[in-house]
Amino acid sequence: MNRYPLWKNLLILSIIVLGAIYALPNLYGEYPALQISTVRSAPLDAALEGKVRAALKEAQLEPLALERDARGLLVRLTDTEAQLKANDAVAAALGPDYVVALNLAPATPAWLQALGAKPMYLGLDLRGGVHFLMEVDMEAVVRMAEERFVSDLRSALREKKIRYKTIAREAGRGILVTLRDAASQSEVEDLLNEEFRDLTFALENDSEGSAVRLSLKEDYIRETRKLALQQNLTTLRNRVNELGVAEPIIQQHGLDRIVVQLPGVQDTARAKEILGATATLEFRMQDEEHDPQEAVEGRTPAGAKLYRTREGEAVLLKRQVMLTGEYIIDASSGLDSVDNRPAVFITLDGKGARIFSRATRDNVGRPMGVVFIETKIDKQKKGNETIKVKKTVEEVINIATIREQLSKRFQITGLDSTEEARNLALLLRAGALAAPISIIEERTVGPSLGQDNITMGYNASVIGFALVLVFTAIYYGIFGLVADLALVLNLVLLLALMSLLQATLTLPGIAGIVLTVGMAIDANVLVFERIREERRNGTTPQAAINAGYEKAFATIADSNLTTLIAAVVLFAFGTGPVKGFAVTLSLGIVTSMFTAIAGTRAVINLIYGGRRLARLAV
Repeated sequence: MNRYPLWKNLLILSIIVLGAIYALPNLYGEYPALQISTVRSAPLDAALEGKVRAALKEAQLEPLALERDARGLLVRLTDTEAQLKANDAVAAALGPDYVVALNLAPATPAWLQALGAKPMYLGLDLRGGVHFLMEVDMEAVVRMAEERFVSDLRSALREKKIRYKTIAREAGRGILVTLRDAASQSEVEDLLNEEFRDLTFALENDSEGSAVRLSLKEDYIRETRKLALQQNLTTLRNRVNELGVAEPIIQQHGLDRIVVQLPGVQDTARAKEILGATATLEFRMQDEEHDPQEAVEGRTPAGAKLYRTREGEAVLLKRQVMLTGEYIIDASSGLDSVDNRPAVFITLDGKGARIFSRATRDNVGRPMGVVFIETKIDKQKKGNETIKVKKTVEEVINIATIREQLSKRFQITGLDSTEEARNLALLLRAGALAAPISIIEERTVGPSLGQDNITMGYNASVIGFALVLVFTAIYYGIFGLVADLALVLNLVLLLALMSLLQATLTLPGIAGIVLTVGMAIDANVLVFERIREERRNGTTPQAAINAGYEKAFATIADSNLTTLIAAVVLFAFGTGPVKGFAVTLSLGIVTSMFTAIAGTRAVINLIYGGRRLARLAV
């Protein structure tokens, strides 16, 4: 009785060993580092590493290591002073094609990295970093929607040959269409009912003639605002990637606000610059009738505008904008089914599909340019002062040939590589903010404060853990020592699971760990008290051990299951700190069920199993 087969003991031992290995990276700490990422597909190659090494050598700095990872090039340094000095030197050497950001990099040994072992992430309250509360300009969302309708109405009226005097947006009053005669009212009414069902309208007549007053439907306004907020969330997530931030928190807060938390980011100014930059996309036809060199020399043809590609090549595009990126709802990269060449597949919303269909109908076989327009805030020296200057960059990121009349879904070809296709899809999908945003609250949590939080949380955990170990060992004897061993293994496995899942540890998460310790010992208390009860009833020691584990299991399972359900609900509906608590609590329940039942049973079996016993030290 009370003996596990060899395979079960080996399985439990294997789980413990693997848990110890994957928990180890959390003991090695972090190095100050520079995260170098690319802007607009600048190369991340050996030449870049050479430039970085040369810049560091000139600044008399010796890096610990230069590594390439998923986010770019990582430069590990010895201390924060060297990090700040290296940041200035490398940023000056690489120029605007690269983003150089201050960061912290894990000091995990290479052999653990080779096994895929990584430390768990630390939240903003533990690691330090920046917190932004950003507000989306919802009035601008409505204004831009009305301006789009003004353009759409103008094109539709011309296409239907309906005579009108003016179409204008009036602030706070919607759109006013002034007609040339009253007879056109019925034609306009039919057009609106057929193609512009998101607008409400009212006919007006005065001394100056007939007019139609248009306004957006409330459902459309609500949906437009929701989509603008979602697109801004997606755009901000992609921009945060430029900072090389591990496990950022970017989430909706209310109906018009976004919370952005960047753990580990020390360069607050750079974070604000990237997050606050505005960008738009425009589709324009290429002007094939004139030589771009004429515009370069100052003789720009009427109706055309000079642009530059990212390689610096002059391109002449029509001034009339065919489509903007506001209408794009999805973009993905792939291969053209005809020629098996890199392509980007784009999906427009209903309005964009109608606009683009009309715009491309008469331009099949002609080249079209995609213009990326970005507004940034640059710092410039003016005497002894540093001033902020708004800078707008306009670049042609792609010239593609229109193969057929385009509508809701179409593809862009003429790309050099699949990598370029992926980059273009990313720009089209989330390169532009759907509406302006402003930072209304900013908080910086310094690394020292983060360390203080870690120290306080660590001390609380250690004190609570030690008291539980001492009490259990004194009260339950050898069984108590086995329970103490299980508690240690429980913490190891919990850290391993959080590291494998790359979960984020927050201060409330530490509270969840402390609660897990208490719950884990509760399971053992139920088992040990049941064993005592069986012994008082005259049951033999071996039978008492078996009955203790067997009969207490249902109670333990029920109590842990109900707590797990509560933790899952907290994770599903909670935000921020609540989720951090729910993660550690739910994972802790899983690990405690294993260590408190299977783990302690295995050790007790090794100590007492198969032996004749007169008494039990419990």
